[in-house]
Amino acid sequence: MQFKHIPLAAMMLCASAAIHAQNKQFDIPAGPLGEALNRFAQQSGVAIVVEANQVQGLLSPGLTGSYGVDEGFNTLLRGSGYAIDKTTAGYRLVAIPKPAGGMAPDSVLPAVSVKAASEHADGPVPGVVAKRSATGTKTDTAIVEVPQSISVIGAREIDDKGMVTLTDALAQTPGVAVNPFGFDSRAPDWVMLRGFDGWYTSSYRDGLAQNVGITFLGVQTEIYGLERLEVLRGPASVLFGKGDVGGVVNRVSKVPGLDAQREIGVQAGRYDRKQVMADVGGALDADQHWLWRVVGVGLDTGTQDTYPNGTRMQQERQYLAPSLTWKISPQTALTLQAELLYDDSDDDVQYVTAADGSPTRVKEGDPRYSRIKTESEAAGYQLSHQFDNGWQLQQKMRYAHRYMDKHHILSFFDADPNQLLRQARHDVESVNETALDTSVQGAVTAGGVTHRLLFGVDYDRSRAEWQRWQGMVASLNMLNPVYGIDLPTPTAQSRDKQVVSEQIGLYAQDQIRFDDHWRVTLGARQDRARTRLNDRLGEVRDQRSDNATTGRVGASYQLGNGWAPYVSYGVSFVPVLAIDDDLLFNPSRGKQIELGVKYIPEDQPLSFTAAVYNLKKTNVVSYDPVEFIPHALGQVRSRGLELEARAELSKQLWLTGSFTALNMKILSSAIPEEVGNTPILTPKQTSSLWLDYAQAGSGAPGFSIGAGVRYTGKRYNDAANSSFEKGYTVADAAIRYDTGPWRLALNVSNLFDKEYLSGRAYGSYFRGAERNVILTAKYRW
Repeated sequence: MQFKHIPLAAMMLCASAAIHAQNKQFDIPAGPLGEALNRFAQQSGVAIVVEANQVQGLLSPGLTGSYGVDEGFNTLLRGSGYAIDKTTAGYRLVAIPKPAGGMAPDSVLPAVSVKAASEHADGPVPGVVAKRSATGTKTDTAIVEVPQSISVIGAREIDDKGMVTLTDALAQTPGVAVNPFGFDSRAPDWVMLRGFDGWYTSSYRDGLAQNVGITFLGVQTEIYGLERLEVLRGPASVLFGKGDVGGVVNRVSKVPGLDAQREIGVQAGRYDRKQVMADVGGALDADQHWLWRVVGVGLDTGTQDTYPNGTRMQQERQYLAPSLTWKISPQTALTLQAELLYDDSDDDVQYVTAADGSPTRVKEGDPRYSRIKTESEAAGYQLSHQFDNGWQLQQKMRYAHRYMDKHHILSFFDADPNQLLRQARHDVESVNETALDTSVQGAVTAGGVTHRLLFGVDYDRSRAEWQRWQGMVASLNMLNPVYGIDLPTPTAQSRDKQVVSEQIGLYAQDQIRFDDHWRVTLGARQDRARTRLNDRLGEVRDQRSDNATTGRVGASYQLGNGWAPYVSYGVSFVPVLAIDDDLLFNPSRGKQIELGVKYIPEDQPLSFTAAVYNLKKTNVVSYDPVEFIPHALGQVRSRGLELEARAELSKQLWLTGSFTALNMKILSSAIPEEVGNTPILTPKQTSSLWLDYAQAGSGAPGFSIGAGVRYTGKRYNDAANSSFEKGYTVADAAIRYDTGPWRLALNVSNLFDKEYLSGRAYGSYFRGAERNVILTAKYRW
């Protein structure tokens, strides 16, 4: 922010003696001192003159509560080395005289306070403990005040732990299970939240929905392009429309910023992994009104999966995400974003189960045929404007196109148990989507109670298309499988479907602050959704329109020193995109009650949370055990306990930990043998612990070492719950060396190469991830 001896925007507001004398309610987040003073001047109605060099690089702890003008200024300036001076023209900053031989009183904030003050909801996470988030409320809110479970994983943690996929990062998060079908060389974002599959409903980017295709076309995320990864558990429809009862995963993109660290790097690893990456940016002009950033990745790697003839499966990826921010004025900013991702992977990810149910090393496809290519292109913007009265306008928009070309094999046994009949399939899918969210927010004080109000409207439209061609090809001898043969691409078309979905929602939220203790959050939403199905091959059409009102109510009590018990109740409404026998599914609805407690002290990098919940969901999608065709179940209940700890115990040592106990039960279903049972491939418990020690302190030159364990509990293989896989524990480790601008890191997942199965279902069995070793070198400036 540049000031050239001119008043801030608030200088134009008229000040009066009455305004100066009375207290007002303020809710100004911690952050850059210049921005905090600007907001305070606007909301209090006073003028202030600030020199550019006075506020450059300084931070403010923020301001929350009822304050007079002088008291408010003093609170915002605490630790800055400046005081406020009242003149006939308004206010100005004056330097606090330094004592002889010493620093000005309070001229330097303690290290922990500086970290806390520098965080804002969409920016970098200082360390491993996030204090603020916008995912739970669509406002920049302290996490301790949100009456719902939220986990935040920052880019630094992702880097230190050596995570290379989104599911790697989420595997250590309470309430989340990933990759139910085991290791997948295609690296899809397959996430389960509180036991419910989030394939269709959980994917969000910068607060906007990311829609998937009708069958196999999902969302793939390049994790290197994220600033932070946020998980909101529990019903999210009130703010996110399609946010299901299990929750949402919001990916927050890297965008331009003056404090963004620039780097280039290379990786090498097991299975002949080769990767290059870059994250660069800066200012285009001297006044820093134009900022840019470009994130890029190039990957070429083998995977752990091989065919019986020794052919190793491969993956290639190219990723580019440029962004540009224009600071139109001190109150208005526009960020333009684009993202390109191309992925080319072998598509034969599971091993065949023999006719007697025993595992084999046979793959049903062929390395010369089984392949999946995906493309994703997206462009959009984020606009924000701060009005003179303290209210803020925000608008986000994104258009995206995703495309998939998939060649794969479906197999089944003949009368001969050693002969595997095979059907070649060629699937082509695409999704075109437009998402738009516009909101205004601001604070109103009445009767000593502060209301932080949010009003918005969002719109989401997607057109998904799916074509399939299929035909029988050469069978495979299980005792002597032959690979590397030419399998013809089928020409007989069997599917040609289109699904168009539109949803518009009006939402409102009130975050009420009664005093220093009570916080109440009220939210309501009205949705109108329309879905049209066109089976162009079968000349069948179906359509439906649905309206729904959803909401959330929650309350927390701020005990002081960071402790806050809370309770919340929320409901969800989600149009289901899956189709069954050319009929659109009824919408899914859910409801949940959650009780919890959070300990997130303002002045320490600590976060401990605990939650218990009880939720029910109707019209849950299940899949046929033979051909993986979707069917609508009746009702599923989920109950659980979730614990999470994040702490920087000292400058050298930090930890993260989580624990989940899940109890799921199918209450009603179209498949009778499922009733009363647990859904398949759903772990009953998960837990994780990671400790990280830096020899010379976090971020300082020298060696660092980290190690952790992850546990996944019992999973049932079938709807009847007649067989299950035992729980397993794997260990991970990391060694890093920082010297000057260089970082060298060695990360090992599944350190002891534990062999385990994720499950057995749909005629296949799913192997877990083997030991993987990655060496990274980065140059930062």
